[in-house]
Amino acid sequence: MTIKSEQHGKNLESFILKNNNGMSVTILNVGAIIARIEIPDKNGKIENVTLGHNDPFNFIDGPYYLGATVGRYANRIAGGRFVIDAKEYKVSLNKPGFMLHGGFEGFNRKFWQSRIIDIYNHTSLELTLISPDGDEGFPGTMEAKVIYKLTEKNELNVQYFATTNKATVINLTNHSYFNLTGNLENTILDHIVKINADKFTPTNNVSIPTGDIASVDGTPLDFRTPKRVGDRIEQGFEQLKLAGGYDQNFVINNYNSEAREAATVYEPTSGRVMEVLTDQPGMQFYSGNNLSGIPQGTNGVYPKRRTGLCFECQHFPNSPNEKNFPSVILRPGEVYRQTTIYRFSIKN
Repeated sequence: MTIKSEQHGKNLESFILKNNNGMSVTILNVGAIIARIEIPDKNGKIENVTLGHNDPFNFIDGPYYLGATVGRYANRIAGGRFVIDAKEYKVSLNKPGFMLHGGFEGFNRKFWQSRIIDIYNHTSLELTLISPDGDEGFPGTMEAKVIYKLTEKNELNVQYFATTNKATVINLTNHSYFNLTGNLENTILDHIVKINADKFTPTNNVSIPTGDIASVDGTPLDFRTPKRVGDRIEQGFEQLKLAGGYDQNFVINNYNSEAREAATVYEPTSGRVMEVLTDQPGMQFYSGNNLSGIPQGTNGVYPKRRTGLCFECQHFPNSPNEKNFPSVILRPGEVYRQTTIYRFSIKN
């Protein structure tokens, strides 16, 4: 596996991780962003399978978090408020009535320090960020780290670490939009998805969890056996109507802090398969319902509605305010750890 870097001016740098199977991954030092993932299809044709921009600077101000590492808290915090040890904290309300993906200047908009490292004789890319006390209202100075490793098994291994000097909350994830057709003008409705989840967290009309944990039985959210994304997306199920399609947090089975299968995606025309493994309790499955023409899209394409799928491995949205959700509090002396693996293969 090799890593090459390229300077783009104004402190922006990209890194290309490449293995011997024709797979490559481009990472930016802004937002620790996955800018491209290029993999062969069943005929050996190598194509990019993630939505993005031709100009890497466009990732900084893009409205859809394309490929970004989001934090300090991915997804939503209702009211921009939470309590730790009887003290209330107020964070930025970058959306009406809630914080989304870390606020106005979240981790996705910050420049990370980068270095190429060797872990067990495997070359990897390490990106580090210092988030000061009070950043977007969050308590504590936090040091966050993301390590990207590409293997000869066509696995992109993403590891997250963080420490803090005050008790705080944390929830990091990656926000890549995948389209395994390799033609980013195609919709993702023909992708076949399996999600290893018996339950999900229902939400209100602004996607804030109600606090309940509900069964997927008998609903269009039951992906325990593979289903075509487009088959049920327009059904009159309340949660689909509220979100305009799929945009729900699934409670991934067998949560025990070990990486296990969360989802599998198969695209029949290309033969590409992507498996998502995580050690997190949840995963937001999003069908790109709000995409609507992004200037300077990848390969000149303007991503449109439902042209990308997100699989955001995470703790549950609004967990700081829901006592029955797994805790997201990080305290001094503790180390936050998270692993997500994207594994690619071919099915003929």
